[in-house]
Amino acid sequence: MATKYSELELALNTLVTEFHGAAGDEPTLSPAQFQTMISTQLPSMAKTVDNEEGLNQVLQQMGVESGQRVSFENFWTLIQQLATQQFSLMHKEKSVKCSCLLQ
Repeated sequence: MATKYSELELALNTLVTEFHGAAGDEPTLSPAQFQTMISTQLPSMAKTVDNEEGLNQVLQQMGVESGQRVSFENFWTLIQQLATQQFSLMHKEKSVKCSCLLQ
């Protein structure tokens, strides 16, 4: 009998798979690999990282120092920010606030 995964489990698997697929044989992404992954997998954010200034700003928000590669932990920081923003947009009219914090 095949295991049936929830939408959340499938989404988490997709995040991990896409990150490691973009990284190839490395455990981290170069800024260029990260930029390509964002452009293909998060098209609503692609314009933000389509130039060096925007890319550097996003990398800085994720905690990536200049010259460093993007770890999955850095990427997860971005996912947390995007999820919080999405929650706020979808629940704008309800005065519900996300207080999700990752340590």
